Amino acid sequence: MTEASKAPNHIGQFWTGRARNLLGFRRVAELTVWPGFDLLLRVLLAQPFIASGIIKLSNLDQAMFLAANEYPVSWTSPAVATILGISVELGAGLLLSLGLLTRLASALLAAMAMVIQTVYQPLDLNLHWAVLGVWFLLAGAGPISVDALIRRGLGGAALPFAPQFSSLFDWLKAWAAPAWMLFIRNWIGAIFFASGLTKIADWQSTLFLFEHEYQTPFLPVWLAAGSATLFELAMPVLLIGGLFTRVATLPLIVMTAVIQFTYLDHINHLYWILLLGLILTWGPGRFSLDALGERWLRARLPLLFDREIWRNDTLPHVIVVGAGFGGVAAARALKNAPCRVAVIDRHNYHLFQPLLYQVATAGLSPADIAAPIRELFRDQPNARVLMGKVTDVQRDENCVVLEDGRTLAYEHLVIATGARHSYFGNESWEPFAPGLKKIEDATDVRRRILLAFERAENEEDTERRKALTTFAVVGGGPTGVELAGAIAELAHHGMGGEFRNVSPESARVILVQSGDRLLPAFPESLSAATKLELEDTGVEVMTGARVTNIDADGLSIGEDRIDAGTVVWAAGVIASAAGRWLHTDRDRAGRVIVGADLTVEGADNIFVVGDTASSDAWNGNPVPGLAPAAKQGGAYAASVIAAKLSGKRAPGLFKYKHGGSLATIGRSAAVADFGWIKLSGAPAWWLWSVVHVLFLSSARSRFAVAMEWAWAYLTFRRSTRLITGD
Repeated sequence: MTEASKAPNHIGQFWTGRARNLLGFRRVAELTVWPGFDLLLRVLLAQPFIASGIIKLSNLDQAMFLAANEYPVSWTSPAVATILGISVELGAGLLLSLGLLTRLASALLAAMAMVIQTVYQPLDLNLHWAVLGVWFLLAGAGPISVDALIRRGLGGAALPFAPQFSSLFDWLKAWAAPAWMLFIRNWIGAIFFASGLTKIADWQSTLFLFEHEYQTPFLPVWLAAGSATLFELAMPVLLIGGLFTRVATLPLIVMTAVIQFTYLDHINHLYWILLLGLILTWGPGRFSLDALGERWLRARLPLLFDREIWRNDTLPHVIVVGAGFGGVAAARALKNAPCRVAVIDRHNYHLFQPLLYQVATAGLSPADIAAPIRELFRDQPNARVLMGKVTDVQRDENCVVLEDGRTLAYEHLVIATGARHSYFGNESWEPFAPGLKKIEDATDVRRRILLAFERAENEEDTERRKALTTFAVVGGGPTGVELAGAIAELAHHGMGGEFRNVSPESARVILVQSGDRLLPAFPESLSAATKLELEDTGVEVMTGARVTNIDADGLSIGEDRIDAGTVVWAAGVIASAAGRWLHTDRDRAGRVIVGADLTVEGADNIFVVGDTASSDAWNGNPVPGLAPAAKQGGAYAASVIAAKLSGKRAPGLFKYKHGGSLATIGRSAAVADFGWIKLSGAPAWWLWSVVHVLFLSSARSRFAVAMEWAWAYLTFRRSTRLITGD
């Protein structure tokens, strides 16, 4: 189906797209704001109980005196009552803060609050504690909690009544929590409505208060008093009925916050804000007019809520080839666009390539730097993932051809297939000097490095042992520098005392660079600093050295021969075969020459981004082959496509914004170039570490990598030294 035939449908779907964007915004807010607010609520509810428990624990005699005289418990002794109270306050408070056994902890705290309210001292504060405690008893903890981590496994756990409890908790959250939310809405609404009626009943006193107690800048007294009264009467009606509920809570939150932080600092006002925030972030629940309206819309406008939009063949089809940085950025940016998205990759994982050398040097596991592509698009209803290899693009028919013979039609195509290593015409070197672009490459290099030490341990010939423990890295760019430094750190520090016939500390690591300096894209001062740092770690740096041959026993540099058990190639890259598919102009590295909007000449519906594209969008200079450049290109292509599909004006021409360049050298050493500031040594290393952890695609990967690095940094040990493969 052609673009022209789709155009009328795009315009007709404009308002549907806007409504879906609004619902998508709501869902994003629920997935981001709600978890943080849930954690805040748990901590604030637990805090007074924990503080009370600590005070009692620090002065047991006084606590027992109060239990015997002020707060006697008829069914037990003061000592037991004191210890029991402290245990509940501290234990349940800490569990609630962590979100572990949340329902049990909140039930205990709610019960304690009601005992204090009904037996000892009736206060509104106790009621707030009890209301929030019952809420967590029914709804459980949000995503930022230990309970959320174990919830899926608990239902099928081999524990007594685990399935039954799991079903009960699901029922409580689905039905009892919304019923309690209805109570909260009515309770809060009644309080504010009563306040509004009181203001009307004694209007002169209300005006007096707003003139002297609650002065409002820039507003006349009568207007400030009238607005506050109107909000207190109108918003509670919406709140109680659950109509436009989230909108209704906003003015009430603002009014209460102004009173709390400007005029009257009172703890009750803070808890009213928290309860209103609970309604705002969690929503009004199923017992509301909002929920009834949503069910009505679902029945009549299913496209608004369709969780499988990709099945709707009336929507334009956008194909993204390649799930690297550029492809993922493009597909994600089309989440709310009126289209179907197909992400095609020959692997089932998205790889964080900048840390691939860490896998090659046994610093990280492949799973630490890769995430399943399907996991990345789990919550994107208009996207599907296809594992397959694209072998051709038929531009005239607007379709891509897969290796298995299938063809897939598209309205828009984004190609982000990346690059592979180039041997500059010496392809016969590849079996002896693997590059580093895929997980398979990294595990192969790791196997060669570790196997070299194992073979050296078994080798009796001294010269042969020396050759086996000689490692050569060809290429002085960021990958070569990082790889050489990591191999040196592994050999010189990571395996001490583990071998008997060979000394890993004496291993020779050579970095060969054909140019006159390392990191040619960096300033000369940082290149010089890099060379010094590498040499301090034990790496031999050879600049101005051109490799003339590589074989099974080592490499030749001009007329000189170096016997090396392991050679790794990091000297150059060449773009994927996309240029051949598209039958368009390419540069010397095989990259597709694209226009200023990243489209291919003669096809404004085909975009090429990342390492596959040759673009001069960096202030007239070539865009570098970096992850941020690929992400920016993918996001830009998606914005152009989304604008076309929605009938909007397309954004301006693509301009790459360079955030800076980073390269690590070894332990506590790195270089960073941000143009306006240049760093080297430990500060750059910390910056490099933080940036690379934050840019990983999943929270699990970020946590795992941070822990692995911390362990390796403190112990010099690497936990993934596994020899796999043939």
